[in-house]
Amino acid sequence: MVAISPTTREFAKVVHDQHSLPFDVLSDLRNEVAARFGLVFRLPDYLIKIYKSFPLNLPDYNADESWTLPVPARFIVSTDGIIRKVDADPDYTRRPEPDATVAFLRELC
Repeated sequence: MVAISPTTREFAKVVHDQHSLPFDVLSDLRNEVAARFGLVFRLPDYLIKIYKSFPLNLPDYNADESWTLPVPARFIVSTDGIIRKVDADPDYTRRPEPDATVAFLRELC
């Protein structure tokens, strides 16, 4: 299992260490990998204005001034490199339950 984030390696490591994650957090600078899967969107101007009011500076964390983010997605890829399942939803509040992912993985085995 890995996570992929548009943040720089430095910030990806901070997230990994702060949460004691048992998997790697990889850096996808400029959302290049996410773009290949059609999963990148630009924040609308009203959200950019809100983000600028936060102490977190998105362009600094991502080393990118594009104000783009990836759509939250989960890919299950088998060891032979075949994508077996994709869950992607632009609404970041709708994510698959981890138990559902585990159940799907068990079915593959």
